[in-house]
Amino acid sequence: MTTEVRVPTLGESVTEATVATWFKQPGDTVSADEMLCELETDKVTVEVPSPAAGKLQDIVAPEGETVGVDALLANIAEAGAAGPETVKPKANASAPAAQADDQAAATDITVPALGESVSEATVSTWFKKVGDSVAQDEMLCELETDKVSVEVPSPAAGVLAEITAGEGETVAASAKLGVISGSAAGTSAAPAAPAAAQTQAEAPAAAGKDVANAPSAEKAMAEAGLNASQVTGSGRDGRIMKEDVAAAVAAAKTAPPAAPSPAPAQVRGPVTADDAAREERVKMTRLRQTIAKRLKDSQNTAAMLTTYNEVDMTEVMALRNEYKDLFQKKHGVKLGFMSFFTKACCHALKEVPEVNAEIDGTDIVYKNFVHMGVAAGTPTGLVVPVIRDADAMSFAAIEKAIAEKGARARDGKLSMAEMQGGTFTISNGGVYGSLMSSPILNPPQSGILGMHKIQDRPMAINGKVEIRPMMYLALSYDHRIVDGKGAVTFLVRVKEALEDPRRLLMDL
Repeated sequence: MTTEVRVPTLGESVTEATVATWFKQPGDTVSADEMLCELETDKVTVEVPSPAAGKLQDIVAPEGETVGVDALLANIAEAGAAGPETVKPKANASAPAAQADDQAAATDITVPALGESVSEATVSTWFKKVGDSVAQDEMLCELETDKVSVEVPSPAAGVLAEITAGEGETVAASAKLGVISGSAAGTSAAPAAPAAAQTQAEAPAAAGKDVANAPSAEKAMAEAGLNASQVTGSGRDGRIMKEDVAAAVAAAKTAPPAAPSPAPAQVRGPVTADDAAREERVKMTRLRQTIAKRLKDSQNTAAMLTTYNEVDMTEVMALRNEYKDLFQKKHGVKLGFMSFFTKACCHALKEVPEVNAEIDGTDIVYKNFVHMGVAAGTPTGLVVPVIRDADAMSFAAIEKAIAEKGARARDGKLSMAEMQGGTFTISNGGVYGSLMSSPILNPPQSGILGMHKIQDRPMAINGKVEIRPMMYLALSYDHRIVDGKGAVTFLVRVKEALEDPRRLLMDL
C-alpha cells in the first residue's frame, strides 16, 4: 500500500511553488509528520511533512521543479511493501541513514540572549573539550560581551561532539557554539571532530554547504549581480531563499554612505630585540575595548568642560560618626559617604534639570527622575551599575543598593539591564587616593560628578586658620546643553547640602 505526498495549500492567491530541497531520498525510512521536503513560493517557505510512516518509494517532483497546489510530490510505501526504488538526480546527496540517526540525537549549543542592544559576544573560555562527557546545565563555556560575562550551560546531557566557535571567536546572538551528542555514536565521532573542522576550514566556503541555495534565489542573485557571500540565508542550514536576496538588494539601496576610513592604529616606536623578549602582549578584553571606544566617542561627541569646587566634609563626617552604629544596627548596612553625595546630587538636579538631560538629535530630553550611575572599579575594568529612582530612595535604601551592586560588579554578575538607563553618574576616585581629576562623561548623559580624597587642609574660618577635612569636587558636563552658570550652580548646591546636611531634610 502506498500513500501519496502532495503539495499542501500554499495560501491565498498562491498557486504554485518550487521544490527547494529534499531532506530524504528514495529508500529512506520516514516517520509520520517527519519533514520530507521544502517548497518555496514567492512569499514564504513551506515544509512538507510525511503523511504516513514507511519508506520513501520514489520522488516525482525533484529539486528545482515548479509544482501546483495538490500536485504529486512523492510516494510513501508501508514498511516491507516498498516497490522498486526510483532515485532521482540530486545536487547534494543526503547522509547515510546511520548518520541521520546520530544527528537526530544531537543537540545544538547556541548563544543565549545577551540583553538589550547587545548583538554579539566573544568566546572567552571553553571549560570542556571535544569528547568530554557533560551533564545537563553544566557550564560549557563563557562568553564575554562589551559589558558582562555570560556562562553557557549544556542544554542536554551527553558528549561534547563538536565545537564550532573556538576561543577568541566573535559570535552573534543565537549563533551555534557546538553540538552535544546524546548517543554512543557521539563518543566515537568526537576524536574525529578536530580533523573534520580542519578539513572544513581548508575547503572553500561554498563547498562546506550541505545543501544548495534555492533555485529561485540563484536566479535572483544572478539578476541582481550578487554572490552568495553578500546574502544572509534564512532557510534551513543557512540556505539562501528568494526573499533573502530581495532583502539584501533593499539593504544595499538604503545603506548609508560608507564611513570614512578609521584613523590608523597607533604605531609603536622601535623596540630592541632585548626589550621585546621581556615584553608581554595580551589581547584587550571586549570590556576594555568598549571602555576605550566609549570614552573616546564621548570626547569626540560632547563639548565637554569641567568645573571645580571644594567641600568641607566636617558636618557630614560628624553626622556619620554619630549615627553609623545605630544606622548599621537598624538597617544592616554601613552608613557611607555615597548616600550623602547621591542625595545631594538628586537635590541639585531638581534645580538644574539640564544636567540630568540628554540630547536626542535636535531635541533635549529632560528626565523627571534620577537613575544614578555609580562607577565601580572591577578587576576587568570600570563598570557603572545604575540605581533606579534614586531620588525617591532613603539613605538606607541607597546604601544597600550601592553595596549590593558593587559586590555583584566585582564578581562579574551584573546583568545588562542593571547598567543601562542612567541619567547622571558619580565617580569616586578618592577611594584610590586621587586628589583631583576631570571625569569623562558617560554618554548620552550630560553630567558626571567626580569625588576625591578627603584631606586635612588649613582653611580660613571666621578670620581664623582651622584644619578642616576638605574634598575637591569636579563636575564634567556637556556644554552643548549645560551652560557655565548651570554647572556652577549645580556644584554649589551639592557643596551647600554636604556642608549643612540639614538642608536636604528641609529641601533647601
